[in-house]
Formats: sequence, C-alpha cells, structure tokens
Amino acid sequence: MTKTNPTLITDTDRLQDICTQFANAPFLAIDTEFMRETTYYPQLCLIQISDGQHAVAIDPLSPDISLSCLWTLLQDKAITKVFHAGRQDLEIFVHLMGCLPEPIYDTQIAAMVCGLGDQVGYDKLVQNFEGVMIDKSSRFTDWSKRPLSDKQLSYALADVIHLAEIYPKMVSKLAEDGRTAWVDEELMQLASLDLYQPDPDKIWQKIKIRNGKPAMLNRLKYLASWRETEAQRRNMPRNRLLRDETLLDLAASNPKSNAALDKIRGFPGGQTGKLAAPILSVLKNANAVDQNDWPSFDHARHKDKPPQAVMELLRVLLKYVCDAENVAPRLLATSDELEALALSDTADIKALRGWRYEIFGKQALELKAGNIALSVKGKTLRLITLNEPDKV
Repeated sequence: MTKTNPTLITDTDRLQDICTQFANAPFLAIDTEFMRETTYYPQLCLIQISDGQHAVAIDPLSPDISLSCLWTLLQDKAITKVFHAGRQDLEIFVHLMGCLPEPIYDTQIAAMVCGLGDQVGYDKLVQNFEGVMIDKSSRFTDWSKRPLSDKQLSYALADVIHLAEIYPKMVSKLAEDGRTAWVDEELMQLASLDLYQPDPDKIWQKIKIRNGKPAMLNRLKYLASWRETEAQRRNMPRNRLLRDETLLDLAASNPKSNAALDKIRGFPGGQTGKLAAPILSVLKNANAVDQNDWPSFDHARHKDKPPQAVMELLRVLLKYVCDAENVAPRLLATSDELEALALSDTADIKALRGWRYEIFGKQALELKAGNIALSVKGKTLRLITLNEPDKV
C-alpha cells in the first residue's frame, strides 16, 4: 500500500481522476462514515476507498463535488466491492444510487467460515489477519463537522487500507480450504434490495407484540405503515415520530375522537397535536378493511415446543461440528432452525441442504435416529456409531 499524507477529495475533477484510476481494479475496499441520530436515512459524511495500492477519502458534503462518476464506478460489475459488516453502508448506497454496488463481498460473513465467530468485529479481523491493533480513538467522531483533521482522516482510511490487505488473504484461505462456495451462498443474500428498502406494509411484523386479536393487528399494520412512510417523508427516525408503545396503545384502544387521544400515553400533542387528524384517519381506514384481509400472528409464534432433551443434544452436536470444522455456529443453524429440526426430520431449513447437510444435518438426523451418540473421553467430546446408520 502506498503511504501518503491523508487527503480529502472535495471536487468533481479530482474525483473523476480517482474513478478513472480505480476503473481497472479487480476489487475495491469500501467503508463509509455517517450520522443517523436525527434522521431516517443515514447522512453520508465520508466515503473511503482503496484498491490495495492507494486509499482515498471522498467528501460527499463538499459543495464542489458531484458523486455521479463514483456511482458509475460502483455499478461496474467487473469490480468486486469489499465491505466489513456492510449492511448499513449498502443501505446508504441503495438510497443514493437506487441500486446495489454489486458484486458484493462482506468479510464479516467470510470470517464466519474462517472460524472467527459470529458477527466478528473489524478490530478482531485485523488482529487475526494483520497481527496489529487498530486505533479506536476517533470512533465517536462527529463526521459531519468540517474541517476533518489528519488524525480523523488517517483513522478513517486505515479501515479500507487493512480491508484491502485482508481481502486477498481471506479469498486465498477459503479457496485452499475448499470453502469458497460456502461464502458465495451466504453473500447472495446481500444482493436482495428488500434488505435495504423495507416494505411499509410489513413493518408491523418487527414490532414486539405479546398477543393481539386480528382487528388490533390490522390497525397496527396500518398505523406502522403510515408511520414508516411519514418518517421517510420527514427524514426522521420512526420512533421519534411515534414510539412503538404508542402505536400498540393506539391499535389496542382504537380511539375514534380527538378527545380519546388524550388517553393515549405518549401521543405527541394530544388531541390538538398535528398527528391527531392523520392518526384518526388511518384508524378509520383500517377499521373499514374487510375482516378476511386482517392479518394474524404467524403460526411460528405459536409453534410447538421442541423436546428440551433433543434440543440440548443438537446444541452439543452443533458445537462439536463447529469446533471440528472451524466455522461459526450461526452459519450452520440458528436457534429457530435447531428447534425446527428437533420437531421434524424434514424441516425446511438450510442445515438439511447442501454443504450444511453434509457436515451437520446428516449427523443431526443420525443422532435423532439413535444411530450415533455423543460421549466424552477425558476432556474430549466425540461421536460414537451405535449401529449401522439408517439412510437419511
């Protein structure tokens, strides 16, 4: 990596030169700095990019810069865009570009296959592959304030400098271990725009609900959809507009007049507030919906409880396999998937398909069938074949 004093690109001509320079790169390591405390959409404050030889910081807040040439570069499918834990970065690009900067590689996902654990932090990744401790002193910088110091820019650029050095090492290691396809399968999930553009009509499903009748859930659905759309329009956090608890109270009590809104705890402005009229209108429209179109709790929320003993055995087996294969447990099976597996040998889960089946799912079914057992010898856990295994 070429070492230079950190500089900030603030005009279109210099950005165009950089984009031309990066156009032939096989990959680009990318990171962003943003603020989100008071807005619905993240406020992009800095973009850092490295091709493995040079690293640059781009100032999207400069009045003298147009990012159109950068968007063109990021849409070049011949260049892999490398992120670490890139969901929020990708959300920013989708909002500003209208599409994803494909193809995408996420080193946090790849790290699970490399045995570094679930949701490994960037500092741990750098320490593992580079053997250095990263500087965290500027982590809580207000990146929207100008000017940025050399120290701040150096901190920000270090992220993509290390990322560009780590990426080829990870790719090489995974290829040597025959696990490239494992990562590719996981990365495909990042290519869905639905991850970054939430459907307002489905937002209600993310609100924690203990119970609720269909009529109440229907009102909650309409209220949550209105809040999401309004929060986007105002560019403010959804809970700053109206809290989840207030939505639940509105959906449950179903106020039909301005006066009734005064009884809703936390309702902004009460019956004379600016939200009174639109909220009453939303509730009126929700109450007019045909009962056949009302939502209901997902059956998964009321699923049967799996046998606890079977769950414990599956968890131990999962730990055994993950230790043996040096992969993160969440990559093989989540808690919900283990519960589904405990209840059914034909559960529709990833652990019973593809490479996951070969290293874990097959053994899980054999364990349930009584063909193998878990035992301890000294301090070591091992699997014992009890009889000729049935075909699974």
